[in-house]
Amino acid sequence: MKKTLLTGAAMAALFAGAASAQDLSGETITVAGAWLSPESEVIESVFDIFEERTGATVKYVGSDSFEQQIRIDAEAGSAPNLAIFPQPGLAADLAALGFLTPLQDGSADWIKENYAAGQSWVDLGTFADKDGVDQLFGMFFRVDLKSLVWYSPENFEDAGYEVPTSMEELKTLSDQIVADGDTPWCIGLGSGAATGWPATDWVEDMLLRTQSPDVYDGWVSNEISFDDPRIVAAIEEFGAFALKDDYVAGGAGAVASTDFRDSPKGLFASPPQCYMHKQASFIPAFFPEGTVVGEDADFFYFPAYEGKDLGKPVLGAGTVVTITNPSKGAQSLVEFLRDPAAHEVWMEAGGFLTPHKGVDTSKFSTDTARAMNDILLNATTFRFDGSDLMPGGVGAGSFWTGMVDYAGGKDVTEVATEIQSSWDALK
Repeated sequence: MKKTLLTGAAMAALFAGAASAQDLSGETITVAGAWLSPESEVIESVFDIFEERTGATVKYVGSDSFEQQIRIDAEAGSAPNLAIFPQPGLAADLAALGFLTPLQDGSADWIKENYAAGQSWVDLGTFADKDGVDQLFGMFFRVDLKSLVWYSPENFEDAGYEVPTSMEELKTLSDQIVADGDTPWCIGLGSGAATGWPATDWVEDMLLRTQSPDVYDGWVSNEISFDDPRIVAAIEEFGAFALKDDYVAGGAGAVASTDFRDSPKGLFASPPQCYMHKQASFIPAFFPEGTVVGEDADFFYFPAYEGKDLGKPVLGAGTVVTITNPSKGAQSLVEFLRDPAAHEVWMEAGGFLTPHKGVDTSKFSTDTARAMNDILLNATTFRFDGSDLMPGGVGAGSFWTGMVDYAGGKDVTEVATEIQSSWDALK
């Protein structure tokens, strides 16, 4: 038995379902994923309880080369029972090759009923099988949130600013900050060999706020081209923030050369160099030492346009659980991960967000995590980071470099056409 990380309350909650658990005594269930320490210890503590409930043995193996290894193992006929993918793109590839097993009947209905924006999660876990038939192969477990704007509550209070609740209000606030003689935004695209990726998040969020989700999906799959007017308009929505000298700390010319890790530091300068910074939930790791989230820094939902009636879309990422070697125990373990208490274990440990509407949000380890999860639970649409779903040469190539070119002043239509040409060249 591995050392458990559960509190007494969490353990009691998980054991509450033991009476209805299957007897899987003697069965070993293998699980592979990309989680390493300390995440691996947390997921193993969840599996400990499944072992106690069922009598099965669960063996988890985490690897920093998971993406390569799972394909090798699948092709060799030695895949684990479950594979937990850090993004759905590779899972879709393996489904098309016949290496994934669909989830049990009723899983789609369960997800739609129990996950906020449930249809989004069904869509994200649905891939074409080797015959080209769409089937539900994956259930998401642990989610990251990108649609956030970070700010200093003290700076907002001193200046008399209020947190905006719509995109219209956000743009009005940005104009007001300029009128007051200050700078509303810190934006940095620098990231070494990956320079440009922060801009892709901006474009994806803006597309979800200006077009319906099916347009986003069509763009990610290349059914809608990069140079489509709707996509070009979303890029220009990013430009409306990033390409105005008085909107950005250091001026528009500094956007492409400023490292994304250094960019938010302007929030904490005295006087502040900017009032807002758009970035995902991980960015506090790069705040100045001693910064207390919830006091020195806080966040709000990157809002939707009130006038476009597109609900509350959220952009993010997450891990998807799939069956790569079917067995009675594999199906049972996936079903076990539906239990709210299985999510609450990681909520208590920290570093975990979930769209599961049945969780007890008081179990979150911090108020910050609880507030982030509320954004997730209030979402009407969730979409996975689009660049991560595109072919690597585009999503982690021409899209990145194209956004750097655009931030440097290159014509938006020319940029979009060049990105699309790079995608066409892959056919």
